[in-house]
Amino acid sequence: MAKFIPMDLLKSLQGKVCMHSDTYFANRYGTNYTGKICNPYNGEPSTAQTAQRTKFAQARAAVKALTTEQVNEYKTAFKAQRKYKSLQGYIFAQEYAKIV
Repeated sequence: MAKFIPMDLLKSLQGKVCMHSDTYFANRYGTNYTGKICNPYNGEPSTAQTAQRTKFAQARAAVKALTTEQVNEYKTAFKAQRKYKSLQGYIFAQEYAKIV
């Protein structure tokens, strides 16, 4: 993944330029990146891939179903750690770990 410094025309460029492009642009935590999608998988998902996608969807649903009190507890725990850069990432990781 390459790092780039945007000029005025490209300051807010994110995603792919077009549907058929294999180059993408991203901004993560204030740093701009560009990358290329190499050898994309076009086949049917395997059993393991399907299981992983299901687990991801379950974790995402669990995050959406959190109450305000639970989110506040996660906020307190988030401030005490340094591994995750965003609260959303921290909450998702905690909920993902709960799924067997």
